[in-house]
Amino acid sequence: MQIVAVQKTTLQQTIVTDAVLFAIAQSALVPKISAPVQKFFVNRGSRVRAGQLLAVLENRDLAAAAQENKGAYDQAQAAYAQTTGADLPQELQKAQLDDQAAKAQLDAAQKVYDSRKDLFTQGALPRKELDQAGVDLTNAHNQYEIAEKHLQALHAIGQQQTLKSAKGQLESAQGKYNGAAAQLGYSEIRSPINGVVTDRPLYPGEMAAAGTALLTVMDISQVTARAHIPQANAVLLKVGDQASVSVPGIDTPFKGKVSLVSPALDPGSTTVEVWVQLKNSRGQLKPGTSVQLSMVARSVPEALAIPAAALLTAQARTTSVMAAGSDRRAHQKQVQTGIREQDRVQILEGLSADERVVGSGAYGLPDNSKITEASSPGAAKDGAAKDEKE
Repeated sequence: MQIVAVQKTTLQQTIVTDAVLFAIAQSALVPKISAPVQKFFVNRGSRVRAGQLLAVLENRDLAAAAQENKGAYDQAQAAYAQTTGADLPQELQKAQLDDQAAKAQLDAAQKVYDSRKDLFTQGALPRKELDQAGVDLTNAHNQYEIAEKHLQALHAIGQQQTLKSAKGQLESAQGKYNGAAAQLGYSEIRSPINGVVTDRPLYPGEMAAAGTALLTVMDISQVTARAHIPQANAVLLKVGDQASVSVPGIDTPFKGKVSLVSPALDPGSTTVEVWVQLKNSRGQLKPGTSVQLSMVARSVPEALAIPAAALLTAQARTTSVMAAGSDRRAHQKQVQTGIREQDRVQILEGLSADERVVGSGAYGLPDNSKITEASSPGAAKDGAAKDEKE
């Protein structure tokens, strides 16, 4: 058996679980139209940048439709410019002239009527001519009202409706042209992200179907290790906690940080999804790889620690140790434990830093057994001891 000292050290509670690597960003490029592939500009493994043209689908019919609608749009623009710049002002000008002429005729008829009325009063003009002047005045007044209302209608309604009609025709043509241009644009497949082409299932000349991925681009400059862990462990984690990932075939673990602790349980497994983000500048981490994930849930400085082998667990789930007393006997002590780190366990209550315990071989050792220790250097003061019957 071994006798070891209770030591003060920094302990870290680590959650270890299996995880799978995913790209930090991924885009499956799905065409919106069905057409044969005219040309690919990339292959699997090609590095691409956001906005780069990756493939072109057959688009001669779409280009012709776009050109036709462009012509109709140009015609609508010209018609709108003519309506607003020439036709409508000319009609307004004519209505204004008609209104002015009607007003002049009304003024002249009014003067004639007033003059004849004076003459009729003096007895120098027959009644018939006065009545005729009255009729002419009424007609002139009606003509003036008609011209005035027409001019007002052009200002209030005619101008507005004419402009609305011309604008509607322009917007309709523009909409058709934009739709045709969009259809033509769908034939050009561009990357939305920086990354690497990881899949290209078709060859030039084959039919690309709308809704089926034509290319897949992944950004693997960083990756995320995704794992599902029990809720009891997940509550100890937070975004920013330190973590490491061990990858099969690579000796050195990769350092990362917790980037996501899901706020909800997975309904299928009642576990919590946790993500750890890692840099992948050298491209060693491959999406889809199964890895082992270690996350530091908490760190306790100045913790009292003993080897896990020194801890005795009873059937009632109580824990104890065999303490090496100054009387050279082993005394069983109840202890309360805290976190564990590999082969070390934290002692919360029951021991102090100046005590020593039986580090191994304590199982089955009777309480108050006499022990003999051989001295050895070091803080742990390891020694060999043997039981003696009382």
